[in-house]
Amino acid sequence: MTSSATSLGKRLLPAPVKESARSGLRVWGRATASTRPLPDFLIIGTKRGGTTSLWNYLLEHPGVLPMWPAAENLKSPHYFYWHYDRGLRWYRSHFPTRLSRSRARRHLGHPVVAGEASPYYLYDPRVPQRVAEVLPGVRLIVLLRNPVERAFSHYKERVRAGVEELSFEAALAAEPKRLAGEVETMLERPHHYSRPHDWYGYRDRGVYHPQLLSWQQYFPATSMLVLRSEDFYTDPTSSLQEVHRFLQLPERPLRNPKRWNYEPAHDMLPETRTQLERFYRPHNAALVRLLGRDPMWS
Repeated sequence: MTSSATSLGKRLLPAPVKESARSGLRVWGRATASTRPLPDFLIIGTKRGGTTSLWNYLLEHPGVLPMWPAAENLKSPHYFYWHYDRGLRWYRSHFPTRLSRSRARRHLGHPVVAGEASPYYLYDPRVPQRVAEVLPGVRLIVLLRNPVERAFSHYKERVRAGVEELSFEAALAAEPKRLAGEVETMLERPHHYSRPHDWYGYRDRGVYHPQLLSWQQYFPATSMLVLRSEDFYTDPTSSLQEVHRFLQLPERPLRNPKRWNYEPAHDMLPETRTQLERFYRPHNAALVRLLGRDPMWS
């Protein structure tokens, strides 16, 4: 049977059958958790910065193993903020076994890696310490996009998802009230997922300096690769090969340069853009001092 026929067959299966199969696989994953090494790398952000594209480009490399089971095409189990209460066995159940990694390594003749990509990891203040405790040697990859463009792209995504009814300008005005007290609640309740913090931090999420600083408290600079989203969009092959080198994989060219979840921010009001540029100017300057290089967004 061809792969397309197999895919069609899966789509035609009744939902209860598919859910039963998924549940059975997850039970098996937990039962074999001790044979499943933890991930080698995390793509931690930023939202609307190209993380989905980078994840899919990385999976083109034979040395980057997909999450388990591969048929689910998982990008992340969102463990470190949403499912942290499920425990480490549950988290391990999403990654390939030691045996499958060994077989792939012997077949390819070079190292293999496994990872996940969750852009909220960069923004949730609880995640850096959790990752450091569970994955002290992990490699971290960050894509940072012009925060003005990122904010508007984030807003339009929420509109398409049907969870944002305000105009962009009204949403920016409502943001402080929407986010008020959310971080404090998250820090007080370790397993709390804050929907407002995740969904509506259009402007705040582009203040990158404190987010990166939180991660640098737990990880050395050599463990973190920070890329400009604009460079990634303009020359994805070069950026991808930089990631290959960071993960100590042989460089491979990009075969399918499809840009995933792309939404150009071309219809923002000029006065709104000016206000956001003014807001981000000191924050971008702090980012330059932290990174030692200018992202050239202004």
